[in-house]
Amino acid sequence: VSLDQEKGLEMRKWVLSGILASEETYLSHLEALLIPMKPLRAAATTSQPMLTIQQIETIFFKVPELHEIHKDFYDALLPRVQNWSHQQCVGDLFQKLASQLGVYRAFVDNYKVAVETADKCCQANAQFAEISENLMVRSTKDCKDQSAKYSLETLLYKPVDRVTRSTLVLHDLLKHTPSSHPDYPLLQDALRISQNFLSSINEEITPRRQSMTVKKGENRQLLRDRFMVELVEGSRKLRHVFLFTDLLLCTKLKKQAAGKGQQYDCKWYIPLADLTFQTIEDCESSPVPLVQDEEIDALKIKISQIKNDIQREKRTTKGPKVIERLRKKLSEQESLLLLMSPNMAFRVANRNGKGFTFLISSDYERAEWREIIREQQKKCFKSFSLTSLELQMLTNSCVKLQTVHTIPMTMNKEDDESPGLYGFLNVIVHSASGLKQSLNLYCSLEVDAFGYFVNKAKTRVYRDSTEPNWNEEFEIELEGSQTLRLLCYEKCCGKVKQSKEDGEVTDKIVAKGQIKLDPQTLQSKDWQRTVIAMNGIEVKLSMKFTGREFSLKRMPSRKQSGVFGVKINVVTKRERSKVPLIVRQCVEEIERRGMDEVGIYRVSGVATDIQALKAAFDSNNKDVALMMREMDVNAIAGTLKLYFRELPEPLFTDELYPNFAGGIALSDSVAKESCMVNLLLSLPEPNLLTFLFLLDHLKRVAENESINKMSLHNIATVFGPTLLRPSEKDSKLSSSSQPISMNDCWSLEVMAQVQVLLYFLQLERIPTPDSKRQSLLFSTEV
Repeated sequence: VSLDQEKGLEMRKWVLSGILASEETYLSHLEALLIPMKPLRAAATTSQPMLTIQQIETIFFKVPELHEIHKDFYDALLPRVQNWSHQQCVGDLFQKLASQLGVYRAFVDNYKVAVETADKCCQANAQFAEISENLMVRSTKDCKDQSAKYSLETLLYKPVDRVTRSTLVLHDLLKHTPSSHPDYPLLQDALRISQNFLSSINEEITPRRQSMTVKKGENRQLLRDRFMVELVEGSRKLRHVFLFTDLLLCTKLKKQAAGKGQQYDCKWYIPLADLTFQTIEDCESSPVPLVQDEEIDALKIKISQIKNDIQREKRTTKGPKVIERLRKKLSEQESLLLLMSPNMAFRVANRNGKGFTFLISSDYERAEWREIIREQQKKCFKSFSLTSLELQMLTNSCVKLQTVHTIPMTMNKEDDESPGLYGFLNVIVHSASGLKQSLNLYCSLEVDAFGYFVNKAKTRVYRDSTEPNWNEEFEIELEGSQTLRLLCYEKCCGKVKQSKEDGEVTDKIVAKGQIKLDPQTLQSKDWQRTVIAMNGIEVKLSMKFTGREFSLKRMPSRKQSGVFGVKINVVTKRERSKVPLIVRQCVEEIERRGMDEVGIYRVSGVATDIQALKAAFDSNNKDVALMMREMDVNAIAGTLKLYFRELPEPLFTDELYPNFAGGIALSDSVAKESCMVNLLLSLPEPNLLTFLFLLDHLKRVAENESINKMSLHNIATVFGPTLLRPSEKDSKLSSSSQPISMNDCWSLEVMAQVQVLLYFLQLERIPTPDSKRQSLLFSTEV
């Protein structure tokens, strides 16, 4: 016998010991039901019967038979386990037990009537009500004198529960029985009988029902489960969704009393045979209420702050109370973020056309759910409906079956789990191969942050090719990320529109795959080439990771000529301009043809184009305007951002940066405005004029938000760190006495930078006190 088989055989004994203990408990429950039967029967023939013989027969129907079957089984199994050897056989006992399942069929058939009858009798007879609330179950542990009280209804449910679990026991036992063991075929037979019985029992409960829940011989299995946000009458609710082989079940986790196990409430279910994915025409009535990015960022700030506090508390010794309180606060904020962040609709409807809307943050996940449901629908059976008992049994089983036990939040991670990567990931999407036909293909990239996935970048559409060559580079900010996902879409422009699912015209997902971001591999400074293979298509990528501590440095240029990495006052003096030429030319080109570009400034431009433009500006190439006309407008936006990012000192200057960060935190709005405006006006002249010129442009971009999807907040998120991030590594904000973790401190600092820019973007007008400034601002030379 191999070592694995040896272990398996050892496990068999443990499994069987568990079965014995559970049988003993179950017998004690059945005995507790039998105890009152005798005196009730005896009283039934007297002049003052508590119940009639008919009622007793109905309430305790088949209980004596069930007791006898299990007593025989227990008595036969016990000596075999006590005289254990690896050759010991028990399969015949399980086979016999399975062959007697017919008694359960009769019991389950009668169960509803039994409970109703008991209920009526309790209302009619106080004495019986008293008895049925206080049935004594002896303790199965060695001290036989202890006992616990159970109600009649609880005990009557035990056989129903038992029969739904009968296959689980056999699965466990089979798992640890080598296929060469004489028990193996017997246990398989017992499992087959049990499974057939379980799938037919659904019809037996209500014989009138024509349809079957599951084909004979198939057991209902859980395919996947997830926490999701459901949109209910405009408000967001957290749900735990279970997809079984024949139905989709939406549940809510019940509030827990202390010490009680988890419990689920069923909100609704749809048999897969009746499930359809809703199209936008069906549900114009329910647009997704979007949560403002500001709110989401405010939550991220809070979460980062609480995490900082927890880290700080761990280093002091104030005791676990404080940390516990902070963890509770963290849990509340993270639950809120989980509710607020997703805004991509995933809509399903039942046979009557009643629709249900989930919100998901990632198209990858939405596609996965659709695929697995459609795949299952091919095998699926007729429609059916569940009785309340079946639904109750199914919902109860979710506690045991669930695969996702905790809400996906960072606080549920163990301390030793990888916190993920913080910094910037440069990804080049090279090419795809393996396409069967020419397509218009583009890719989008998603990474996880704060426990959920978000779309971070999108390549251009490569037209009519089986070998698309994008060679586009993207810089993606990572906030505790562990996985990069890639989706390939077929652009459905010229053709008939795919389908109007979920409110947008959906391009078709051709392939999708993901790759773990391994800190070990990415630590080296070089590009790492990799291939993501997915249903026959391969996409080649290169990745390079820069940790935050390096990505934050501003590197002054060594050469005095050129514009990148050179102080802004040097450039304006050399050019004899108020605002650097590069800023004016990029802004003009973007205003000419980029104002309606979706995600302008947010979507990365192609890295090679940006580097070419950078070189052209640095060498003062006269053809730069011509080059720009030919280029993708996102590359021009990228060049402008790169210029500000590579300034040796931020536009808002190192000296004034701490004051801006302090000013934005003021709570009195009048004091805040006075402080912020005076700070702004004390910037050196080239900095101020360049900022005001850029500010006007960015406000115009946001005026087209309905088309380009760039709100003031989105713009502030992109440009805030670019314009404000201090040049030295140790910024003024983090020099508090306690070193806090780089990641959270960084998040807070970035948030402050975003807030400062957002403040100026939202300010109606910037008052300019003295006339000299006035003339400067409106000087035509700008």
